[in-house]
Amino acid sequence: MLAKAVAILRAFAVDDTDLSLAELVRRTGLHKATAFRLCAQLVELRLLEKSAVGYRLSAGMFELGMRASVERSLLELAMPFLQDLYERTHEVVHLGVREGHEVVYVAKLGGHRQVRSPSRVGGRMPLHCTALGKAFLAYDADLRREVLGGPLTRRTPHTVVEPRRLSRQLATVRQQQVAFEREESALGLTCVAVPVLDRLDRPYAAISLAGPTTRFRPENHQHALRAAGAAVGALVARRQSTSGDGMSAPGTSPGR
Repeated sequence: MLAKAVAILRAFAVDDTDLSLAELVRRTGLHKATAFRLCAQLVELRLLEKSAVGYRLSAGMFELGMRASVERSLLELAMPFLQDLYERTHEVVHLGVREGHEVVYVAKLGGHRQVRSPSRVGGRMPLHCTALGKAFLAYDADLRREVLGGPLTRRTPHTVVEPRRLSRQLATVRQQQVAFEREESALGLTCVAVPVLDRLDRPYAAISLAGPTTRFRPENHQHALRAAGAAVGALVARRQSTSGDGMSAPGTSPGR
């Protein structure tokens, strides 16, 4: 029953607000009676709310999410640097962690000028087609073999789906300590990212700037991004040293 309840909660996509019972049944494959009973229990537990349309995720889910220790600690350390980056550039700033073969967006800062982007806080994107993802792939040989050895989804005509070409790009990322993405995840979007390395030089997180291809020049922001990544990485390493590796890299386990 626990797995079925989690399936209902995970049926909500980033852009969803309310879902009907029929849609939850369609997405989860659960029997209608089972889904109805579990939804009622989740409402009692304050993980779902009843709405005119059906159900929506409740504030209780938000509270639980904010207790996630790794992401919360990372946000506490990184937010001042993310805010500084935004004030200096007025472009969209992302902070991401890795989960499996995807980037999970932990923070997104942007103002009135922010470019249309597929990124959402709590949303996911494949590693191979994002600057954030390339920053992770470049520094993890095992992960790189897994991703390059599997299918690479083409999201736009510019997505790099040839393993050898992507491998060459990632070698350049390691050399220059900065990753670029030019309309590979969404048309009209250009991104530049750097890794946040922990005390064992593992990619703990990544920070990026994004802007429209028509005016955004990612090369002009490499120095500011490297400085931010290094500063956050130094704080992560210091906290890991004093807490016995209590801040294990997202997507990994301690000692990996």
